Amino acid sequence: MARRKLSHEGTLVLDCEGLSRFVNDHEPVVALVTEARRRGMEVVTSALTIIEATHRRTDRARLAWVLSGTRVVHVGDAEAKAASALLMDAGLHGHKYAIDAAVAEMALRQQRPVVMLTSDIDDMVRLCGDRVRLVAV
Repeated sequence: MARRKLSHEGTLVLDCEGLSRFVNDHEPVVALVTEARRRGMEVVTSALTIIEATHRRTDRARLAWVLSGTRVVHVGDAEAKAASALLMDAGLHGHKYAIDAAVAEMALRQQRPVVMLTSDIDDMVRLCGDRVRLVAV
């Protein structure tokens, strides 16, 4: 299996699918997170992503372990307003894209370069533009 190369330093953002696959020990995602950490990148996720990624079959012990090595970014008033502005600029509605917008807004504030592991490439391109490197998982 060929590894995708990540930039030195910066931030690796896990959206719902990135976090879910990391929790489920999905080999390509584990390899990307390991490589990112080796290169000095900080691994982050949104507090909202934890809610989105958790379900009845989630291995809670594994989730706790993953989160112990991940910075969880909280969403407050200012972040919610900025995410709302991203939605409006992208022509999207909060009902369907609220968590994506919050994750995109959080990603845009991280130390560059920023790489996001996501299954929502099209939506994230609309929200982040070219300011975040998107890696499909």
